[in-house]
Amino acid sequence: MTTKNTTQAASVKGGRTINPKIILLGNLVQFVNQRPGLEYGNYATLSDYRSELREITKTRNQAHELIAFVSISQSIDADRILASARHRLTWDKARQEWDYCTGQYFPTEYRRAACSLLSSVVWDWFREDCGCETREKIQKAAKRNFSRAVAQRWFV
Repeated sequence: MTTKNTTQAASVKGGRTINPKIILLGNLVQFVNQRPGLEYGNYATLSDYRSELREITKTRNQAHELIAFVSISQSIDADRILASARHRLTWDKARQEWDYCTGQYFPTEYRRAACSLLSSVVWDWFREDCGCETREKIQKAAKRNFSRAVAQRWFV
C-alpha cells in the first residue's frame, strides 16, 4: 500500500486493516501501564515511597482519561497526535513504539510525559476544531469534558 503520508498507511493484521490512530493509542496505553519500577532505597521512609506511588497512580488514571477522550474523538487523527509528539515522548516508526527520553527519574516522569502529549493534542483540537480561540475558552471546554483533576492539572 503506497500513500502520501506514512501515518495514513494502515497496518494489516490477519487480513484486516488497523487505523494508525489505534496503533498509536494502543502503544501509548502499554507505555502508560508499564510498572514504574520505583526503587525503595531511594526513599527515606515508607510513607515517602507510598506518597510517590500514589502520585504516579493518579497520573496513570489521568492519562487513561485523556486517552479515552482522544480515542473517541473522530476528528483527532494519527497525524495530529504525531505532530504533538516532539519533546521527550516521540514515536519511533521503525520499532512502532513510543520512545521516552528520561530527564531525572523515569518512574515519576513517563506518565506525565504521556499526559502532556495528550493534553497538547486536545488543546490544539479545542483551538482548531471546536472554535475555542482563547485560553479561557479552552479551559472551560476542558472543565466540561474532563474531571476536575485533569482540567486543573493539564489545562492551566
